[in-house]
Amino acid sequence: MHLAVLKRECFVADAVLGDSVRSNEPLVSRSEGDTVTLSCSYETSYPAGVCLYWFRQYRNRAPQYFLLRGAKGKSSCHTAGFTQERFSSQADNSSTVLNIAALEPADTAVYLCALSLAQ
Repeated sequence: MHLAVLKRECFVADAVLGDSVRSNEPLVSRSEGDTVTLSCSYETSYPAGVCLYWFRQYRNRAPQYFLLRGAKGKSSCHTAGFTQERFSSQADNSSTVLNIAALEPADTAVYLCALSLAQ
């Protein structure tokens, strides 16, 4: 059984001039039970760290936050309860990845990556 899966878009919140986020694989299709890795690259001139957020959006619904990963000196991480078993993330100074294990049909969605400056 194939899942439609995982289209990605990115946006920047609380940015400084020149900050950007972009998805690296705009559309991914995998089978149920597979593992998938989605990634977004980012650029920022802000030296104090950034927060990288992942959201999921189902058709005709608002985006749903589920994961925060700090980078560039900010080490915080928060994963919403409903994703702790199968969703994980890593980040470095230029990108973040989202890993989803044991794909289920309910994982078919648009996945959004967002950058915010750490306070």
